Amino acid sequence: MPEGLPLALYAAALRLLTPLYLLRLWRRGAQEPLYRQDLRGRLAWYRGAAPEPGRLWVHAVSLGETRAASALIAALREQEPGLRILLTHSTATGREAAQALLREGDAMAWLPYDTPGAVRRFLRHWRPRLGVLMETEVWPVLQRESERAGVPMVLANARLSEKSLRQGRRFAALLRPAARRITLALAQTQADAERIRAMGTARVEVAGNLKYDIAVDPALVARGQAWAAQVGRPVLMLAVSREGEEAALLDCWRRQPAPRPLLAIVPRHPQRFDEVAGLVAAAGLSLARRSHWGDAPPPQAAAADVWLGDSMREMPLYYGLARVALLGGSFEPLGGQNLIEAAACGCPVLAGPHTFNFAEATELALAAGAAQRCADLSHAIDAGVQLCQHADAQALMSRRGSAFAQAHRGAAARMAAVILPLA
Repeated sequence: MPEGLPLALYAAALRLLTPLYLLRLWRRGAQEPLYRQDLRGRLAWYRGAAPEPGRLWVHAVSLGETRAASALIAALREQEPGLRILLTHSTATGREAAQALLREGDAMAWLPYDTPGAVRRFLRHWRPRLGVLMETEVWPVLQRESERAGVPMVLANARLSEKSLRQGRRFAALLRPAARRITLALAQTQADAERIRAMGTARVEVAGNLKYDIAVDPALVARGQAWAAQVGRPVLMLAVSREGEEAALLDCWRRQPAPRPLLAIVPRHPQRFDEVAGLVAAAGLSLARRSHWGDAPPPQAAAADVWLGDSMREMPLYYGLARVALLGGSFEPLGGQNLIEAAACGCPVLAGPHTFNFAEATELALAAGAAQRCADLSHAIDAGVQLCQHADAQALMSRRGSAFAQAHRGAAARMAAVILPLA
């Protein structure tokens, strides 16, 4: 099939769906107001004159990618002082977190909706010298229009699971040309590199995982440790939890004999905070919410059955608080969340069977003794409770986690060294 036909049909479908796309953003803005800001920018309709060209453009779709991008941006600035950055995002959490990354001369925008008109307006307005897409972001129209505009595109910290490769092959007529237009893909692992080549990208290099280079705030870790001392009992945490996991956890938790550790739950998505609070109440357990106190939990919080981590950008605090973390996303077939941050904070991890999104990092952590694999959530809870009761075993896993995270640093500098010559 000629390349032009699938792309034309895709672009036409997105044009027709534009009102629904904007309506969805507006509805999400009811809970996260940032989604309602600058809707014109989503379609690359900008007010005022175009800015000075030449920024290096980095796209990080959400919070996790933004945190990985922070390590890369720091390395880019170190190797090219005075570098001006354009940061784009698709989610409110990513955009909010990126505010701290901006320096004088930098700029921020929404990633344009992937229609020809919006993408062309975006490229004409910003005129970036190079684009860096974080992890898995490949958009057919964006890739074509960037090639036409002479903007090299790099896929950094790139990963592609077997599942995603199979899905990509189903839409090969649309996605393979987009993959071919990637100037350079910097893969996390050799397996990722092979799958990215199979999708059609010619130049692929293995550079490691930027998430090892993310700086952990020691003050937050220390605050969490201080809270743990105040509680007076160990804390078992479900970290970065996903749909279905909290209800299953609470069902198992009610059957745990007393005395139990304090249970902490930190959901992955902020829009689910109230939903998870409702699940705790429905389970007949008492709840204390992080959002209801300031620098320290009130005395009555220590008596609660469950703490809900309903705050943003405080994961190091929660890892400092917890004696053991159950890895969210790994107890349902969702691929698991990133365990590197937990290891860097010295928090032992118990992972479920589903870790394909971070397969190599998980296997390396298991081999290093920083994590353990559990067959299901029930077994993980039992193992977590046991580990909470054995301080020596917990401390050994903590030390191994810190050493594991430190041993794999350096991806940011390697990526920056090959990205800058392309600009």
